[in-house]
Amino acid sequence: MKEHQTSIFDQALSLLSHREHSKKELISKLKTRGHEEEDIRATIERLEKMNYLNDERFAEIFVRSRLSKPLGASRISQELIQKGISSELAKSTIANADVDWFALAKQLKERKFGNEISEDFKEKAKQSRYLQYRGFNFEQIKYAVSESDES
Repeated sequence: MKEHQTSIFDQALSLLSHREHSKKELISKLKTRGHEEEDIRATIERLEKMNYLNDERFAEIFVRSRLSKPLGASRISQELIQKGISSELAKSTIANADVDWFALAKQLKERKFGNEISEDFKEKAKQSRYLQYRGFNFEQIKYAVSESDES
């Protein structure tokens, strides 16, 4: 039994050495490797006590990686929740990220569609759908695809 415990712990450490994982991801990966629920639970607890597995740290790193894509808050939140992060932790991590969502939306729009502000309704709709898919809200999209009011 102890031999098996060591191997599951080593496998978990190996997974975590490549990148941060959420608790849910790690449990899922260990299950697919055929480990018992009880062994997985014990390993997860041990990793959390050692601070090798930390959902808050995972969420912070994940948010930063998604901002470089760039993705909007709602898309990032959705992805975090799919990875087993609570919606409260997802919201607070995103809120604590020092981000200008409006500038990010505009930057993505310009990278994908150029600097020109389109007057064509179909083109604006296409740009808006793209930004919405990427997780930006209505106000941010409106800002990104409309004439900038620079004073």
